[in-house]
Amino acid sequence: MALRSGVKLLLSRGFLHRRPVIRTLCVTHRSNAANVTTSRQTVSTSDLSSFSFRSHTCGELRPAHVGQEVTLCGWLQYQRHDLFLVLRDFQGLIQVVLPLDEQGSQLKEMMSGVPLESVLVVKGTVIPRPSGQENLKMATGAVEVQAKEVHVLNACRKLPFEIKDSVKKSESLRMQYRYLDLRSAQLQYNLRLRSTMVMRMREYLCNQHGFVDVETPTLFKRTPGGAKEFLVPTQEPGKFYSLPQSPQQFKQLLMVGGLDRYFQVARCYRDEGSRPDRQPEFTQVDIEMSFVDQLGIQRLVEGLLRYSWPEGKGTLPDPFPVMSYAEAMSSYGVDKPDTRFQMKITDVTAHLKALSLGFVQEALSKSQGCVKALRVPEGAIYLKGKALDSILQMCRDQCKQEVMVVTVRSDGSWRSPLGKNLTENLEKALAGDTGAKAEDLLLLAAGPHDAACTALGNLRLEVASRLEECGVPLRDPNTFHFLWVVDFPLFLPKEENPEELESAHHPFTAPHPDDIGLLYQNPAKVRGQHYDLILNGNEVGGGSIRIHNPELQRRVLQDIIKEDVNLLSHLLEALGSGAPPHGGIALGLDRLISTIVGAQSIRDVIAFPKSFRGHDLMSNAPDYVSAEDLQSYHIQVTPKQ
Repeated sequence: MALRSGVKLLLSRGFLHRRPVIRTLCVTHRSNAANVTTSRQTVSTSDLSSFSFRSHTCGELRPAHVGQEVTLCGWLQYQRHDLFLVLRDFQGLIQVVLPLDEQGSQLKEMMSGVPLESVLVVKGTVIPRPSGQENLKMATGAVEVQAKEVHVLNACRKLPFEIKDSVKKSESLRMQYRYLDLRSAQLQYNLRLRSTMVMRMREYLCNQHGFVDVETPTLFKRTPGGAKEFLVPTQEPGKFYSLPQSPQQFKQLLMVGGLDRYFQVARCYRDEGSRPDRQPEFTQVDIEMSFVDQLGIQRLVEGLLRYSWPEGKGTLPDPFPVMSYAEAMSSYGVDKPDTRFQMKITDVTAHLKALSLGFVQEALSKSQGCVKALRVPEGAIYLKGKALDSILQMCRDQCKQEVMVVTVRSDGSWRSPLGKNLTENLEKALAGDTGAKAEDLLLLAAGPHDAACTALGNLRLEVASRLEECGVPLRDPNTFHFLWVVDFPLFLPKEENPEELESAHHPFTAPHPDDIGLLYQNPAKVRGQHYDLILNGNEVGGGSIRIHNPELQRRVLQDIIKEDVNLLSHLLEALGSGAPPHGGIALGLDRLISTIVGAQSIRDVIAFPKSFRGHDLMSNAPDYVSAEDLQSYHIQVTPKQ
């Protein structure tokens, strides 16, 4: 009743009014049969107040609106001198001035006790600001609204923090009061950009390339491979659903079913515990196609990103550069290289193998032993003493790798633990291969190829962060370097038992056509038809051409990675029912958007994210369930042994 009477009050005062928002455009086009005239309705893209009792948003008023009567709704951002109000909504800010008359005095008296962040509706006239009082920092800074009526729709309680981007607050506090944090301009921008990009992706895939948007089940069964899954109990004793970590099997089954082109903005779930910048539930732009090869998927995704790319973020290359997994590891030490800055890893084994140094000879005696070098430009200026020691200690702790430091002094002389072994000829050879010059550092790692490269790859990123802290520009956040990494190993040794193999990505990835023979002779050497999409050193997508032959799929599962094929009998039966060749990709929407907007965490582009430990701090989920509720699921909580 209170809401109904409030609406009647707004109607009586003219706040709820209708204004035309639709215009009719007559379009004539020819068909094979006859000339056909149709009419279509188009909605103005700037109309953000349709179906609302406001006439305009706070952020859209400009000098062209001067003299117009407007109705605005929003939150009270600021008050000053008992004369000015600043009203805010999702689009921006507008200054409201209270008139200097008896009516204005009444409004001032009413507003004097209204807390900030209260919800108001204001009716008034748009007027120009006095000359010299324009606010160039506000999009609406050339005008203001002279209020005739102000109504408080909802007074605000005392809040735990101010709704200003400049106010620092802990992430836990932001997440506890997420509904308040969402009012910030930055989160508003992030979520609206995300929405716009997803809509453009839908247009590109469905309207331009014939993809079908299909929702796949959230309740599934446990299957082998990939990340750990959440279990969902049922009322059948001992039987559980599983939340799928991705729609992988479903989208393959859709290809078997002849859908040909599938697309979904898919919710995915992984019970991975506490992992930095990961979420137990996340979103993928999931894509699958029939009768396609690796190049076809790559070109599709490149076109998708160019079509949906935000304005003002630059242009994307055509095509995206491609790098093999082997090159990425050898030159950057990671399978997701950040190519915004150089600092490549260089092989200097040939120059050091003749030295009678114990650590060098020990490294070269091992399988794939080598010596790798990383040049740090101007590193001798910015990285010294404790700062350098901490970086080297990090490498020992995380990579179990010792690193030797060679310093090129400002006068061009070299200092290193190599002592007399560092001859003039060796200096010239190292400088020629690495480009080392005055005031640079050379970081040398000796050992098995993968171990040495991984250690220097981690150092490369850590050194870049340290140099940027010192004011050295390396990674421009306003540039976007996309890169395809291809030719990954199909299998990797298991950490707990290196004699056994597991899928490098998932067990449905097809082997590289050139390596089919190795699948039966030396599976560890087989490359997969897998491809990762990298943006500024972040993996934002991954996909593969799938195995569509049931016997090949059975061999991978049963003979190579030793999985129970009965758990995937439905998929094997489907593949034997006339499955077309197919492949696809999943773009990590959260990671993609966070990289585009330069967010510190993917939590800043998700409306209601979980904490580092996977908790919803706002609602206190997960929460306890009573023993009575658990009983129907045949579950009993017991103390951990």
